[in-house]
Amino acid sequence: MASEKRFTDYFSSIAPKYLRFRPRYPSALFDYVASICHGHEWALDCATGGGQAALELTQFFQRVVATDASRCQIENAATHEKIFYVAARAETLPLQPHSVDLFMVAQGLHLFDFDSFYTEVRRVLKPDGLFAASCYHWSRITPEVDAVRAAYQKTIVGAYWPPGRHFVDEMYQTIPFPLKEISAPVFTMENRWNMHDLIGYLETWSATQQYKEKTGTNPIDRIRQDLQQAWGDPEEQKRVVWPLYLRVGKM
Repeated sequence: MASEKRFTDYFSSIAPKYLRFRPRYPSALFDYVASICHGHEWALDCATGGGQAALELTQFFQRVVATDASRCQIENAATHEKIFYVAARAETLPLQPHSVDLFMVAQGLHLFDFDSFYTEVRRVLKPDGLFAASCYHWSRITPEVDAVRAAYQKTIVGAYWPPGRHFVDEMYQTIPFPLKEISAPVFTMENRWNMHDLIGYLETWSATQQYKEKTGTNPIDRIRQDLQQAWGDPEEQKRVVWPLYLRVGKM
């Protein structure tokens, strides 16, 4: 029997920043998922983080249960009358069998123990339910800013990414997916940020947090000067774009 992957909490210490600085998902993503979902009574947002996806799902489902292994994330998540938050690991969900119409994971699937997790997916989904997992890739702003960000992610904090991060780099195309897959479109996430917003976002990276924990220093200090030179006026807002990939399937 495969051993269960140990849960490592990368985000509790920066839960308020996670809600503030993580990019918002496009409405088109949830329009699409809801359009191919058979039922619209219960949706599950697994590894909800700050509740960004859960909030969007309230537009299409009567109730949304949002789970996260980090109790601190749950305590800082966005509130809504339709959302029920529960602190729970993705591999051991306190939900009734065959109870949800949609089982969604936004930017978290690569961190799970796949065997245990997909056992829970099969247990929790209704027979005609839909599973959806999304991930977004590196941001694109300007060539100069992107070069600084790329050096940061690869050279400065590159050794501190958690196992499984490569699945995101591979756009989830190589991640285990033992379901009947439905071809899905590629989406785009967009924000308008100033330089301080980008720094806040970099602060939410798991690799940034691991670097701080291991070295006792802030890796962003190593790029501040280069980033400001590339950005110009730090208060100027620039368009930030992320490609967003989706895999969907049924039992």
